[in-house]
Amino acid sequence: MGQPEQRDEAGDGSPPLGVGMVGYAFMGAAHSQGWRTVGRVFDLPRRPVLAAVCGRDGAAVRAMADRHGWAAAETDWRALIERDDVDLVDICTPGDSHAEIALAALAAGKHVLCEKPLANTVEEAEAMAGAAEAARARGQVAMVGFNYRRVPAAALARSMVAEGRLGELRHVRVAYLQDWLTDPEFPLTWRLRKEAAGSGALGDLGAHIVDLAQYVAGERLAGVSALTETFVRERPLPEGASSGLSGAGGAGRGAVTVDDAALFTGRFTTGALASFEATRYATGRKNALRIELNGARGSLSFDLERLNELWYHDGTEPDTHAGFRRILVTESDHPYLAAWWPPGHGLGYEHTFVHQARDLVHAVAEGTQPLPSFADGLQVQRVLAAVEESAAKNSVFTSVAV
Repeated sequence: MGQPEQRDEAGDGSPPLGVGMVGYAFMGAAHSQGWRTVGRVFDLPRRPVLAAVCGRDGAAVRAMADRHGWAAAETDWRALIERDDVDLVDICTPGDSHAEIALAALAAGKHVLCEKPLANTVEEAEAMAGAAEAARARGQVAMVGFNYRRVPAAALARSMVAEGRLGELRHVRVAYLQDWLTDPEFPLTWRLRKEAAGSGALGDLGAHIVDLAQYVAGERLAGVSALTETFVRERPLPEGASSGLSGAGGAGRGAVTVDDAALFTGRFTTGALASFEATRYATGRKNALRIELNGARGSLSFDLERLNELWYHDGTEPDTHAGFRRILVTESDHPYLAAWWPPGHGLGYEHTFVHQARDLVHAVAEGTQPLPSFADGLQVQRVLAAVEESAAKNSVFTSVAV
């Protein structure tokens, strides 16, 4: 990954890249931060322009546009796609609309960034991956927003594994723990309804850790054995607007139709073993994504809540002074960091979206396939489907479709 120099100013004469974003809540704000900041930090071959943002509530989307720097607001995503000043469509909506919007945007000749998971079903993801492949022949690119790949420490871990620093991979352990659903009176937002979200903790958190584990390991899962559970099966219906992560409950109640937690083991294609845990019921855990990889020559460990650190054990050192050591991932020759601050000055969650935008802009300008591709998103969707199938069959080991 190249190390760009820091820019002196935002406007450098590079050709514009008009961005249109559909969805404006939590992810919309995070993506806006990325698009608004990237050209002020990195030297880019094209200059992102925040052309238009879209949402169904006209007043709310206009306020969001003003707050985050979007030039225009739309209330129909079809109108946004038709705009001549939109070259790239960024999809930040619930999963039930990903396929329809992405397929329409690709058919209209636009580049596409789609939030994870790629779709709500394998069938939708297959259609999206097929459309993206056809669009590549027309010079369009499409990418899935697995932003944790863009944490510098995670990218460094990937390069260390690729260099053979761990040797033959044996175990991968991953957990993504949150606690925002522990209150049984939290309202029944869209994230708790299968028709909107596709799945619960599995798709929301599990998709991230499946992608991150496969990315860092450089291997794909061949099969899984799974358990899922829904702890609170009925919740208050939401009263008024909700972002999916917050909201107030009303008088009525409705059924929760997604999983609250998913546990599964897996085997990579090389034979290495893996374990995964995804839950939104881990009291006291806010955004605890943790991954550890053990190999014949060493181990790596990363915790998102300490995202500027990577822990490494060199198993070839003598036992007298061997052990895990902290790598502070803030040096200019670490991934992405040449454009940021002096060593020791850490980055945060929002920077992953800046890095995501940086990589996508380069792919658009250079005509290269950005990663993760829609094909990668489809593969993750097939893992999630195998997890659900295994859980429905009392944890029977289930192969991941190829």
